[in-house]
Amino acid sequence: MAIVNRGFVGRRDRESRRLPPGQYTTLDFPVLSAEPTPSIPLEKWSLAVQSADHRAKTLSWEEFRALPHDDVTTDIHCVTRWSKFGTRWRGVSFDTLLSVLPFEPAPYVMAHCHGGYTTNVPLADLVGGRGWIADTYDGEPLAPEHGGPARLLVPHLYFWKSAKWVRRLRFMTQDTPGFWEERGYHMYGDPWREQRYS
Repeated sequence: MAIVNRGFVGRRDRESRRLPPGQYTTLDFPVLSAEPTPSIPLEKWSLAVQSADHRAKTLSWEEFRALPHDDVTTDIHCVTRWSKFGTRWRGVSFDTLLSVLPFEPAPYVMAHCHGGYTTNVPLADLVGGRGWIADTYDGEPLAPEHGGPARLLVPHLYFWKSAKWVRRLRFMTQDTPGFWEERGYHMYGDPWREQRYS
């Protein structure tokens, strides 16, 4: 007969608590994209941040890389049902990004990406250490197939919200659907509530 101390939690139980409903874990990092992988030379890369009244600040790659970066270790969850535990990223937090803007943000953000992809995220889900523009994965520059040179990282939402190849962030006063949201995906995308589709 096995003896188990009260309160003992095995590894499988701990990991299952990290897994949202309907998900399975993978050790791979699957590559899923709505568009072909673009090739973006760093000297031509820029990130434009646009206010709701069309003012804008644009950062070059050098200016972006000069901003303070955070190390982030987090689980990620794809709407296609895979989850990957303990992914390691490095990037600029939205809190840092907002501190260099010459205008006040609006309550919603639309991420625009190379290739025409867009996705909408409430600003509240990007601030307070919840969202980043990531340029490093697992200690290496972010590979193009995973969104490099830089992508949005919003790990508490389904991973389609972590848009690859981000080039512009547009603040909006009202929530507006992006690429997948227009095609029936949920406007918010909380994996713990299985908000896959609208």
